[in-house]
Amino acid sequence: MYTSETTVRVRYSETDQMGYCYYGNYAQFYEIGRVETLRKLGVSYKSLEEKGVMLPVLDFKIKYLKPAFYDDELTIRTQIKEIPSARIHFDYEMYNQRGEKINEGATTLVFVDKNTMKPMPAPSEIIEKLNQHIQ
Repeated sequence: MYTSETTVRVRYSETDQMGYCYYGNYAQFYEIGRVETLRKLGVSYKSLEEKGVMLPVLDFKIKYLKPAFYDDELTIRTQIKEIPSARIHFDYEMYNQRGEKINEGATTLVFVDKNTMKPMPAPSEIIEKLNQHIQ
């Protein structure tokens, strides 16, 4: 399993009238988590796109446990538990600055050839890097 952590701070514009972080923002927070997870692994979205690989989201799941509020510092723990094929699966847990888990979720993305817009196998560089962490 490959795990990384990234922090984000809830900005005022991300809150609703109740002072809660608006639920729709968590999809963006998960994106930050997975982009930074791949970057820490040594693969950037930008480099993938330059090589003609796109990564659209196939599915997104989240279970809200507690709200986040303006100025909370959130830790996004992102995990890749298996070697990808044409799809890559990310699991997330998000914690507030008190260490309380506030949500958990998952996304599945598909490797797509930019020219044909058809699914393709995961790039070998991702598989090679993940093989060092996933048994």
